[in-house]
Amino acid sequence: MGQPVVQFQILARNPDALTAFYAALLGWRVNADNAMGYRTVDTGSDRGINGGVWPIGPTEGHPLVQLFVEVDDVAASVAKVEQLGGRIVIPPQALPDGDRLAIVLDTEGLSLGLMQRSG
Repeated sequence: MGQPVVQFQILARNPDALTAFYAALLGWRVNADNAMGYRTVDTGSDRGINGGVWPIGPTEGHPLVQLFVEVDDVAASVAKVEQLGGRIVIPPQALPDGDRLAIVLDTEGLSLGLMQRSG
């Protein structure tokens, strides 16, 4: 099946202002009507991928763009990350919609999301 990049995420100090910026600039549609108040981003195109915006506080790191890759088994992928010299930021966990997610750092310290779809 491969492991495709299925989503991007932007971590932002002011997610409302940032999503308003991208909506005005690029016409992206933003929706925060979900269990976590996550700002989903629909880019309005059948090409490319959609994404989301998550808030960070003043001491929780810095704004960044993060890719999410779909994997068959999040726990096995996290174990492989550690074997390859990466680090775990958020261990595997279930999301409200049933998907599983982990956040890891690669060997350069770049953040990467690993997702396992529930269905």
